Parts: sequence; C-alpha cells; structure tokens
Amino acid sequence: MVTMHSKQFIAGEWRSGSMEKVLVDRNPYDGSTVAEFNIASVSDIDDAYRAAERAKLEWDRVNPYAKRAVFERALRYVEEHMADITEVIIDELGGTRLKAGFEIGLVLDMLKEAATFPLRMEGRILPSPDNEKENRLYREPVGVVGVISPFNFPFFLGMKCVAPALAAGNGVVLKPHEDSPIVGGTLFAEIFEAAGLPPGLLNVVITEIPAIGDAFVEHPVPRVIAFTGSAAVGAHVASVAARNYKKPILELGGNSALIVLEDADLDLATDAAVFSRFTHQGQICMSANRVLVHRSLYEEFAQRYVAKAASLPVGDPRDPATILGPLINQKQADTLAAQVEQGIAEGAKPLLRGEVDGTLCHPTVLADVTPAMSVAQQELFGPVVCLMPFDTEDEAVAMANDTPFGLSGAVHTSDLDHGVELAKRINTGMVHINNTTIHDEPVVAFGGEKNSGMGRLNGEWSLNEFTTLKWISVHRGRPQFPY
Repeated sequence: MVTMHSKQFIAGEWRSGSMEKVLVDRNPYDGSTVAEFNIASVSDIDDAYRAAERAKLEWDRVNPYAKRAVFERALRYVEEHMADITEVIIDELGGTRLKAGFEIGLVLDMLKEAATFPLRMEGRILPSPDNEKENRLYREPVGVVGVISPFNFPFFLGMKCVAPALAAGNGVVLKPHEDSPIVGGTLFAEIFEAAGLPPGLLNVVITEIPAIGDAFVEHPVPRVIAFTGSAAVGAHVASVAARNYKKPILELGGNSALIVLEDADLDLATDAAVFSRFTHQGQICMSANRVLVHRSLYEEFAQRYVAKAASLPVGDPRDPATILGPLINQKQADTLAAQVEQGIAEGAKPLLRGEVDGTLCHPTVLADVTPAMSVAQQELFGPVVCLMPFDTEDEAVAMANDTPFGLSGAVHTSDLDHGVELAKRINTGMVHINNTTIHDEPVVAFGGEKNSGMGRLNGEWSLNEFTTLKWISVHRGRPQFPY
C-alpha cells in the first residue's frame, strides 16, 4: 500500500515543514483535499542539501554492485505497487488510467536504465607526449543535484533525473511542483526508502516559491540544477544557476508541429495527430499544438480529425473509458479558454468548440490558423489544436520552424527516406516519422532546441550530465624543468 505522506523527507526522516503556511494538495477533478503539508522553509532546504552532501560521502564507499541492487529493489517496489500508484496519479493529477499506465511504464524503463549506471562509471588512460607520464581520466559524480519536477508527468519526469543522478553516485534534493507533491515528491522518498537507499542521500522538500525565493537554486551545495517546466521559469532558473556557477539542465515547453505530406496515410496521420494532441488532456510538452496539412488533403483531414476528437470521452478520470480528464487546476483551464478566445478573435475558425466545465476542457479544433496568430506561437497546455494548411514542403518547414520552441515534431509520408530528409530541416531536438510527437525512450537522447531547453537526458547523456571528469597524471620518472 502506497502511503500518502504529507511531510517532508529530510535526512532520512519524515518531518513537518518548519513554516506555518499550509499547502493544500487538491484533486483537480472534484476539488477534494488529497493531502496538506506544512511547507519547507529556507532552513529546511539547507538541512536537505547538507544531508545529501554528507550521505554522498558514504555512498562513495558503497560497492557498485550494491548500488545497482538498490535500483533493482526500487524497480520491484514500483512493480508491486502499480495499482496503488495508479490511484494516486488519478487522485492528485487527474490522470486517466491510460495515462497512469503509460507513465508508470516509463518509470520502470528509467529505473532499469539507471540500475546500469553504477557499473558504467568507467575511467580512461590517455597517451602523453612524455614517455614516462600516464594520463588517467576518472569519471566522478558531480556531488549533489537539485531536481525541480513539473506537475504533468511528475513521476516519470522526476525519476528521469532523480534515478540517474543517484545511480551515478550523487546526493539529490527533489522539489516537486506545488500541484504534485506526492506523485512528484514523497512517492520517490517512499520508493527509495523501501529500496534501502542510504538515509539522507535523497531528500524531498515540499514548498512554494514565494516562501523560499531562489534559495533552492542558490544554495552552495548543489553543482547541478535539473529543472523541468515552463520556458519562462526555466530561463530564470538557468540565470540564477549560472551566476552561482552551477550547471543547469533544462527540459522546457514545446510547440510541436506534426506535418502531413501529400502522400501520407490519412488514417494513420489522423490517429497519430489526435493522440499527439489529446493524450493527458494535452498537458505534455511534446504535444502537437500545430498540425500542418498539405492543402490537397486539408479538408478531408480536418473532417476526420474533428470527428475523432469529438468522440473522445471527457470526464471522471476514475472511469476507465475516460480519455480526457481535468486540467491540473482552474488557472490552467482559464488560461487555455482565454487563449482560444484570442485565437478566434484573430481569425482562427473553430471547427469544434469544446465547452469548459470547471477544470474539464472538451476538445477544441481551430482551423485556418496562420503562423502570426497567438495560438500558433504559444504553447497550448490543454486539448486545443491548430490546423494549418500548406502548399509546398518549403512552406511547411518554414511554418514548423516559426516558433521560439524546438522540442519535438513528426512527419507523415509514404516515402520514409524523404521524411527523414525533411525532418533534418526542422529545428527541434526530436522528430518522428509516421508516428506521434510524444516519445521518450531510456537510451535515446532526449532534449530540445531554442526555448525548449538545454542539455540531453537518458542513457549515456544522463551519465554525462550528472558526472564530471577528473584528469590525474602520474609521472614515473623525474620530470625535467626548464629552470
């Protein structure tokens, strides 16, 4: 049984935050209270980082095979508690059962990959022009990593940094989003505590930015700050981290384009485009905000797309039939509604105008959207899509690139090699041929260009991000000096 902890996890102990302010964690579907937390103070954050720093020294002395066993036990814990974790994802995030299964599967894959890291901390011996000198290159953990996770896929996107950072030998302090303190925070502590991770190596602090300011990023202990969230906040995190000589790793927003070429399989393209937009209510950074369709297919595609979008069940995420549950909070729903209103005022044609009922937003399909419209430039974090016709492939590429973001994308065509060549012209970190824009695999480099982030995660790239290299040279004779 997963425990719905409502405390901080610092130095291996469950304890209340030292501030009187209470964070109320609410179910986004019915508004009921999931948990309440006394939030962490700057002093609590200091305790967490200091605990991670001390525990890291002990972790250094643990045999790599024993470290690997911790992540294998964490994997088994998640497998054994999948049903309970699913219920928590539904209650706290408004995620459907489909979404919960998808997210837990990604977490399991990430834990499997992280379990290999302790045995991959390899060194190298490099040549020297001096015959009596040996150059040794050691891979070492950076020390302590601060992780800030988002509200949309907090279990996976938090684990994407927490597990590799720990497995590479670091201490970690995790600060989840205020709307996901359990799935993105205390659940991690429960998993790794049960797996036998040394006390203090992983710490979880539940707090709010108005209460702590930049203290989480500015603290002198962490050497890397891994942030997943909006581009605006990410820019601030990167600025604060850089001026404090810390490396920022940023996984930020997106405005992905799915391109349907003239020779595309229309059934496949429609299914992929609907999945790319409406999975988890469109609250995914890789979601296809824009669907670019060759003008010869545009009318037929739009009819098929609207019909499929209109058929998606919207409602209680506990119902296994539900595809679209609630947005995370009322503010997000209100923001999305305002974006739709502005888009229509600028000339977008609503082929399907979904009603907004509290945090439930039914699908909206805007047609004849142009690149200059606000809805084509903004990240739409909800079930709203822009259909955009094009006449030439050069025009499609220009439209796809006409955004400050560059995370994901997709190209649909019957000529796979041609699709790859077109994908090379799209300025994003990822493009998928004849598939959705939403993909993440534990051994493939994941990350964005432009305002969509800095750095790459997964596999060897995560190992590089959470470690550093130290050069130690050994001279076996007596060096000669010029004076």
